Amino acid sequence: MIRLTIPMNTPAANADELSRRLVKQYTEIAQLAGALAHEIKNPLSTIRLNIELLAEDFDGSDLPRDRRSRRKIEVVQRECQRLQDLLDDFLSFSKIRRLSLQPADLNEQIRRVLDFFRPKAAEANIELVDYLAGDLPTVLLDRESFHAALLNLVLNAEQAMPDGGQLVVRTYGTADGVALDLIDTGCGMGERTRSKVFEAFYSTKPGGSGLGLPTTRKIIEAHGGTIDLQSEVGRGSQFTVKLPMPPRLAGDG
Repeated sequence: MIRLTIPMNTPAANADELSRRLVKQYTEIAQLAGALAHEIKNPLSTIRLNIELLAEDFDGSDLPRDRRSRRKIEVVQRECQRLQDLLDDFLSFSKIRRLSLQPADLNEQIRRVLDFFRPKAAEANIELVDYLAGDLPTVLLDRESFHAALLNLVLNAEQAMPDGGQLVVRTYGTADGVALDLIDTGCGMGERTRSKVFEAFYSTKPGGSGLGLPTTRKIIEAHGGTIDLQSEVGRGSQFTVKLPMPPRLAGDG
């Protein structure tokens, strides 16, 4: 992850100029990375198509040589799909986000995600429990991107509970906005994992891209919010998302 760091002894005027240059450089790097990923996706699509056509040539054959060839083709197909998924996640992570912020009810957004996830939770033997405060102030959300961020946190909790468990979702007001806790009874994380989960490409899951939680944090920070994690091995994890109240609404009280 690229971090923009300005020396502490830099004068204010120079700091502003340096900050603008760093942001411009970051933007250029993000655009270059996105363009490179797109360039990789084009030949990858051609490879996948031709592998599928090649696989059809061996369908229905019981010859030992053809069966061996088919197994090798299946390995290439799996790796192509893994690369495709990685590129999609990377493009989502590197995207320069321009949010369309609109007044929204946080509880309503949470209910949408939980309703979408409920059938999968039932299959995974996960109990969903919600404690949604009824007097939350309105916040500004880009509904589509925030939905994706919240869904990713819920799916992350599911993966932490392979044998089932409980996911508690609660909301409450804060001094300057609202907060959301997602608490699971999963496997939890050690100190090293906790310190790295928001770093790009860090993953403890086989085949994971390591971009889900970093992308989630980018979305939340683009909303002016923060995300924190508390976790302990064998005792589950708690993600806390805090979102600010719009300045005008904050001043009305």
